[in-house]
Amino acid sequence: MAASSRASVGVSAVDRRAINLVFATVALGILLAALDQTIVSTALPTIVGDLGGAGHQSWVVTSYLLADTIAVVIVGRFGDLFGRKRVFQVGVVVFVAGSALSGAAQSMEWLIAARAIQGLGAGAITVTATALIADVIPLAERGPYQGALGAVFGVMTVAGPLLGGLFTDHLSWRWAFYINVPIAVIVVAMAAVTIPATRSTARPIIDWAGILFVAIGAGALTFATSWGGTTYPWISAEILGLFALGIVALGIFVVVERRAAEPILPMRLFRSSVFSVCSTLAFIVGFAMLGALTFLPTFLQYVDGVSATSSGIRMLPLVLGLLVTSILAGTVVGKTGRYKIFPVVGCGLMAVGLFLLSNASEHTSTALSSLYMVVLGAGIGLSMQTLTLIVQNTSRYEDLGVATSGVTFLRTLGSSFGAAVFGSLFANFLAHPLADALRASHGVNPAVIRTPKALHALPADQIASIVHAYAQALDKVFLWAAPVALVGFVLALTLKEVPLRGSSRASAPDLGDGFGMATDQNADERLQRAIAAIIRTRAKAQLPQLLDASGTTLGTAGRWGVLQVARYQAVIGHAEVERIADYHRLPAAVLEPTFDELAADGMITRANGTLTLTSAGQAEAEGLAAAVRAWLHEQLADWDQDPDEQQLTEALRRIARRILTDESDQPDAGVQPRVHAANTV
Repeated sequence: MAASSRASVGVSAVDRRAINLVFATVALGILLAALDQTIVSTALPTIVGDLGGAGHQSWVVTSYLLADTIAVVIVGRFGDLFGRKRVFQVGVVVFVAGSALSGAAQSMEWLIAARAIQGLGAGAITVTATALIADVIPLAERGPYQGALGAVFGVMTVAGPLLGGLFTDHLSWRWAFYINVPIAVIVVAMAAVTIPATRSTARPIIDWAGILFVAIGAGALTFATSWGGTTYPWISAEILGLFALGIVALGIFVVVERRAAEPILPMRLFRSSVFSVCSTLAFIVGFAMLGALTFLPTFLQYVDGVSATSSGIRMLPLVLGLLVTSILAGTVVGKTGRYKIFPVVGCGLMAVGLFLLSNASEHTSTALSSLYMVVLGAGIGLSMQTLTLIVQNTSRYEDLGVATSGVTFLRTLGSSFGAAVFGSLFANFLAHPLADALRASHGVNPAVIRTPKALHALPADQIASIVHAYAQALDKVFLWAAPVALVGFVLALTLKEVPLRGSSRASAPDLGDGFGMATDQNADERLQRAIAAIIRTRAKAQLPQLLDASGTTLGTAGRWGVLQVARYQAVIGHAEVERIADYHRLPAAVLEPTFDELAADGMITRANGTLTLTSAGQAEAEGLAAAVRAWLHEQLADWDQDPDEQQLTEALRRIARRILTDESDQPDAGVQPRVHAANTV
């Protein structure tokens, strides 16, 4: 009975500590990557003042996002080739190198390049982190950890502006980057000790051509929108050439993806109108979110005259509105299966919020501007979480991973374009009014306006025209962005509402999904997430009775023992009490009574320490496995709409075996700590 008790409770106290250490390591890595998406937003006005290059300020955000997007596509495959532990550590080292270089930057070009290095490391961290959670945490235990990991990502994303402001005001903007260095050193050291070395036996195919052309296309279009009207005229050969290069490269990307063995964005996905609409909406949501988060601090610091820290606090209404509605939308959709209303209302609120912000001025009260930001944040939140959930629950089984990654990919591209376009608009709208304002300001040194702190140290009446120039320029930026959200509203009206899979609705995406946390989960891993939710919510109540009704003559301990023997016998040809006991970190004497009873009942034979199933024992094991497999098949009935029945059946057979034995695929790895092999249920 002791054996059965251990098998039924899942992770032991010792294993729990090991798993929690792995999770702490991974969560610290996610904290680094998520934080640096937005930490620079409140520091940007001061950074531009120190380094110059105001026309390129959006690239401090854009370079990070583009590099992160490219890394996401590649790194998951590298984890399979070289081991996720190694790739995770390399990702952290690359990230900390980028952080140190960013903190030491002496020019805007230096900072932009260093941020790109940071982005490459961040992509490696986020993708590998989610895979490591799947490697070391039993499936039935995985849901809370994945949710917590997503919460870390989401919370640190929205906390970034506040922390960036604190560092800028009380230390230096450079510490927004330097703070990563000691944390990263801790993460690398913890990873060396806590994370098991795992490597897939598969040799994935990397779509190098697809990666190359989408990077060229996205980069060229982002450069064109960023430089147009500032560095070069819109109709100059340079800008027109960049647009042409971007369009041609993306056209080649489409052709390449149609022929690639494992495309990063399969074109067949766009045959589904639901995916097409959701991916376009994801681009729009990313465009609005990062564009607003990048330039709202500029408005608050230059127009309202608040400190970097206060601008982070003043943005809390936006991020709290985003946070609350994101969680609310995911919860309601998960329970009801109805989703269309959320992107419709969300995009409508985004358009309204951006329009309201376009009417803000230096005379707008804090309460009113906070209300405007709540409206914008609520609109973004209603759309973000829902789009991920829709795609996860309407894509074909074999496309679950690439479809979800595709939406995340397009959201990140939207964020890159949003930051670049907002930056270009801002520079264009500010240039002439600011020059006029300086002439009317009666002797204000142009060097003074490089930082908002220096500007607002001057008398209010002397800088009134300068502040007004900033207000008008930023108002126009938000006004021009509003029609983009309005396009999203119209597009959302065309979104089909199809039934969501009941089984996977039990596993709504976590907060990180809503914020676009990168993952490299394939279809089997997505299926496991759904099964994890089923196990948490239904197995305890239904499975014991189902096994009782399966015709078995064995009690709980006997079932466990038979399945342990069957497991080892199937994988390595024989089972031994000592090996089973070692694997579960139990004295062999604890398990002896269970196997003695099975031998007495004719379920196993014992000879020279080896356990072998009799025909009766084999029948019991097969019956139990079949009962659980049938139960899972019933719970996952909604997945059967896809034609690959054999693929689903094989996946269920593997997972059912794990549920029943609570063991890894390799029982002969039992000499290692159990967490090292625990890709289990």
